[in-house]
Formats: sequence, C-alpha cells, structure tokens
Amino acid sequence: MTQRLPLSAFIIAKNEADRIPAAIKSVVGWVDEVIVIDSGSEDETVAVAESLGARVVFNEWPGYGLQKRFGEDQCRNDWLLNLDADEEITPALAAEIKTKFDDQSYMASDAWRIMIRDTFPHETEPASWAYGYNQIRLYDRRKGRFSASTVHDTVRPQEGATLGDLKGIMAHRSDRSLEFSVGKYNRYSDMQVQDMLDRGRKIPKYRLLTEFPVSFFKGYFVRKYRKYGWWGFILAMNYAHGRFLRVAKAYEAELLRKTGRK
Repeated sequence: MTQRLPLSAFIIAKNEADRIPAAIKSVVGWVDEVIVIDSGSEDETVAVAESLGARVVFNEWPGYGLQKRFGEDQCRNDWLLNLDADEEITPALAAEIKTKFDDQSYMASDAWRIMIRDTFPHETEPASWAYGYNQIRLYDRRKGRFSASTVHDTVRPQEGATLGDLKGIMAHRSDRSLEFSVGKYNRYSDMQVQDMLDRGRKIPKYRLLTEFPVSFFKGYFVRKYRKYGWWGFILAMNYAHGRFLRVAKAYEAELLRKTGRK
C-alpha cells in the first residue's frame, strides 16, 4: 500500500455526481483524507463520493469563500490541497506533490500556486495553449486561508507567508455543455452584480458599448481560443456575452434603484 501524505484534500460540491469521480480518483490513495463538503445535492453525489472513499460532510450553502473555509475546518492536517468537483490533479502534478513531500521540499514555501487549465468535454486533457490561471491550492492553513467572500474563493496568505509555483497542471472541466455554460455565467453575473452593489461599486455606462468587443478580443486572442478553430470562436462569443451580461445587469439594477423599484 502506498504511504499516504500528511495532506488533506477537500472538495465543495452540489449535484456533481457526473464530475466528482475524476476529482476524487485523482487524489484518493495518496493523500491522508478526502473530504467532500456537500450543500444539498439532489443527485447521487453523496453516494458516489462515499463509494470512492471520501468522507462527506453537509453544510448549507453560505457562499464560495465561506464554504471553503468550512471545508478547511473539517480537515485534520494543517497542509491542505483544495480542488473543485470539476477539477482533477493530473498524474504529473500528483507526482510532483509526492516528490515534494518525500524530500520535504514542500516546506520551502507556505503556499503553492497551481496552474489550472480549461479542459472541454471533448478533450481527454488540457491543450498546451489552454487558458489557465495560477491559484494557491496547496498550502499550510496556519499561514493562510480562503477569504470569507460569498462570491470569490481565493486563499489569502498571511503577511510574510512565502509562495511557490508548482510545474504540474490541474485540469478544469468547468463546462458540461454550452447550455450549462450559459446558465452558469447567467448565475455568476447575478452574484457579481450583487457583490458590486454591496460594495457600492459602479460600472461606467460606456462599457455597455465596449464590453462585448473588448471581451471577444481578449477571449479569441489573449486567451488563445482561436487555436481551437470554430470551437474557439464559440468560446470567445460566450465569454464576451457573459461579460456583457454583467455590465447590462448592473445598469438594469441602477435604473431600478433610481425608480425606487429595487
């Protein structure tokens, strides 16, 4: 039996029976424990997670950052590995983490950033040019924790904490389908607008004109969606529409406030 690392992996989930197996399988067996924080799944998420060796804990949904902070509190180790239900640790990344724990080099930093790259349903692994972003996902909770934001879920390192970068990739299967992605950015834009209202932030009206074309350019060229061919054109259009929708909803909320209807 492979010796397990003194590392707790935790995953927040709701109705992820189709995607969570890949996430759990990518870590189970070599981390000390896998914990799934479920917020009321109506599908087989709980049963599937438990059958794969995860411990499932229920917590009513309080928001992204707060749910991940709850997950941190359920872990028995100080070193934590966070992944979402639609993500998976690639074999190369798993090998890198194991090596760092074997030779104790993980202690060279208090938190490690991981490159998370988009992986689409028709792909077996992320393309080399796939859009990605670095996030702290392997960290010592004594030196940093997830923020308490209801919208954003980012680890906030303490002042003086040291950061490092891992070379391996985490695959991110964010979209089940185009229908799913449209529904997701529609929901996210609602949360983003509410967050802006709560913070008293306003978006300039001129962005109603510029948001779509600028976002399309960013998606198609900067994020390199163009390399996917026609699929990339669809991705760029969806990305631009999602960004425009956020600005449009913010303007709608402003009109409603002025008329006293919200």
